[in-house]
Amino acid sequence: MASRPIASGAISFGLVAIPVKLYTPIDSSSGTIRFNQIHGECGTRLKQQMHCPTCEKVVSREEIVKGYEYAKNQYTLFSEEELEALLVKPTQAIEISEFVPLDQVDPIYFEKSYYLGPDRGGEKPYRLLAQTMLETGRAALARYSARGKQYLVLVRPFAEGLIMQQLYYAQEIRSFADVPLGDGEVKPAELELAKQLIAQTSTEEFRPEAYEDQTRKEILALIERKIQGEEVTTPPAESPRAQVIDLMEALKASLASSEGSQSRKPPKAAPRKPEKAAAAR
Repeated sequence: MASRPIASGAISFGLVAIPVKLYTPIDSSSGTIRFNQIHGECGTRLKQQMHCPTCEKVVSREEIVKGYEYAKNQYTLFSEEELEALLVKPTQAIEISEFVPLDQVDPIYFEKSYYLGPDRGGEKPYRLLAQTMLETGRAALARYSARGKQYLVLVRPFAEGLIMQQLYYAQEIRSFADVPLGDGEVKPAELELAKQLIAQTSTEEFRPEAYEDQTRKEILALIERKIQGEEVTTPPAESPRAQVIDLMEALKASLASSEGSQSRKPPKAAPRKPEKAAAAR
């Protein structure tokens, strides 16, 4: 089934404007399993209500206003008209500011992704931009205004076309200097063994399709058993792993285990030889 666009826009740089459509890359049908809050007495799904602790009553939606906390428990209130004035007017334009080497963009800045497809009349310039960035190894930093906000985005080649990555701003990323690392000295022999272990379990391709969410599968299986009237019990907890005391011994054991698993893999079948012509029958 063809994807449905969630928005329209235009990539612009210089005097070039490319009409595009945005598509979500996420398959919601295989998303997170969610449980609703139910009244155990009658089986009805509960509704969330807003309660004022000062007036001690449930507040209706018509009575709710929005406020900004400028000091502890002190708010300045805004009307709907004032909030509208604060919002960035959506232009749906993806305005490219500069092109940067793609390998210089750290994935820590990636927040959300959107597929970009050409809109009517934009097929050729769309393909031209995608191919040019692919061959130059560059990606485009741009600003995108939508839903009352201005976003920093990265447009880059993906598959046969383009993808737009919504980025965090630099001030939204915490410094790694805030992470306590403690003291630890790596010995050359330990480093060499760790390199061997990584080499044994390395592949040259990124294949996410080889992995699946096993926990989700198990939860869905338990839910199905519950629907069929079976009793669901808690599985026994796994025994905690022993603490690593000797790093060298742990590396050697891991290396030996990896070598054993490699040797137990079945050999690849030899290619079949073509059968002889029918005359040889």
